[in-house]
Amino acid sequence: MSNENLSVELTFPTGRKLNVPTGLFIDNKFVPSVGGKTIDSINPVTEDVLATVSNATVEDVDIAVASSRKAFNTVWGRNITPVQRGKLLFKLADLMERDSDALAELEALDNGKSAEIAKSVDLPDSIACIRYYAGWADKIAGQTIEVDDGGLKSSMTRVEPLGVCGQIIPWNYNIMMLAWKIGPALAAGCTVVLKPSELTPLPALKLCELFVEAGFPPGVFNCIVSEGAVGGAALSAHMDVDKVAFTGSTVTGKKIMAAASASNLKKVTLELGGKSAHIVFKSANLKQAATAVTGGIFLNQGQDCVAGSRLYVQSSVYDAFITELVASAKEWTEGYGDPFKPGALGGPLVSKLQRDKVAGYVDSAKEAGAKIVYGGEKYPGKGWFWMPTIIGDVKQDMKVVKEEIFGPVLVVSKFETEDEVIALANNSTYGLGAGFHSRDANQCQRVLAKLEAGTVWVNQYGILYNNTPFGGYKQSGMGRELGSYALDNYTQIKSVMWDYSDKSEV
Repeated sequence: MSNENLSVELTFPTGRKLNVPTGLFIDNKFVPSVGGKTIDSINPVTEDVLATVSNATVEDVDIAVASSRKAFNTVWGRNITPVQRGKLLFKLADLMERDSDALAELEALDNGKSAEIAKSVDLPDSIACIRYYAGWADKIAGQTIEVDDGGLKSSMTRVEPLGVCGQIIPWNYNIMMLAWKIGPALAAGCTVVLKPSELTPLPALKLCELFVEAGFPPGVFNCIVSEGAVGGAALSAHMDVDKVAFTGSTVTGKKIMAAASASNLKKVTLELGGKSAHIVFKSANLKQAATAVTGGIFLNQGQDCVAGSRLYVQSSVYDAFITELVASAKEWTEGYGDPFKPGALGGPLVSKLQRDKVAGYVDSAKEAGAKIVYGGEKYPGKGWFWMPTIIGDVKQDMKVVKEEIFGPVLVVSKFETEDEVIALANNSTYGLGAGFHSRDANQCQRVLAKLEAGTVWVNQYGILYNNTPFGGYKQSGMGRELGSYALDNYTQIKSVMWDYSDKSEV
């Protein structure tokens, strides 16, 4: 792939035409990979090739890291004022808002998600995230600490940027995950080498143009598309990367931790898998709870690390709740086959591999004696669709109960007592999220305290705020994204003890 052929014009179902870059973004320029390697991005609705993009090698990773190191040492980090960093991030957010419809449609085209949800949720939240951290850029401060010095000594801390950060984002929320990662990193003064998923690279590549337009210096933000086993592994093991941030599977997260430890002991934050429990107590508003449950599992076709995929319903309201649940699930099937159709809430899974994986889990549940309450089959047409699925009569040792499926599959169990369901909910290697519904205030206080999860929702599910931290317990990760806590992932503390008494001490 030559420098002259590093873009593609895409035509959307809406009639929009958009030119999208296809090269690696290094030093504010799009360039081919060393050796000219490429990879195809596939439309999950039509199964056709959308674009052929440059595919980074280990040598390309080295070039990008060197570029970011040079920028950190010369034009970013402590070489630019926090106010200037904030202004650039605010400008980036403004440009994203200007182009939000086009970016949302590109997200939907490459990923398969509902265009309507991309426009109403993904883009507004991503833009707000960038603005949130733009506001933090000049508010990162150290401390002055009192010491027993008679006024002739001081102790203080400086909060300094870590340096070059490798950031590896998944395919399910391309633009949102980019915002979550680069927002705190750039605000804190770090430079970034971003690796978007090779399955859905186009939104990140299009956003690269806005970094140039906003005025970011070359090297502050580089973006390289590559397979995880190549680009992701190279960033994790790179001796000149100071920190790696990853969102994805627990299996891959463990590999990243091992590589970070074996190389230069770089800092690591991980937002990993989940098998989140969702509980409906007998006092709940059943209609409200059913809406929250279906949204919590069928949004984004269940391709969400915090999807509420394990449902526990108190036995006395089980039958009534299942009726509400199925009615709500039917709303998520409207518009299936066309994620650009007005009102469509669902779309295909990201790849044939992912669709076949989901089918395998559903088949295993049937073979183990579970009952399909709703859905349970492929969409009858082209594209990698799987119909929203509800499975009942499950046993706790079934694969569909224990393992993360990452698809629109909900498994439902009954319970009798509060203590029983807390034990069931916590019986998982994961601990990313949990939710429950109850109108008993005392019960709410007891249950939220006992659930082992990084985020607990009460009488709602899946709502996130840019100023509220998000992350997991157990094998769902380490560190926190969002809120002021995320800035800690990209800074380090220097303690300074100063004696200005001019006295010699032994």
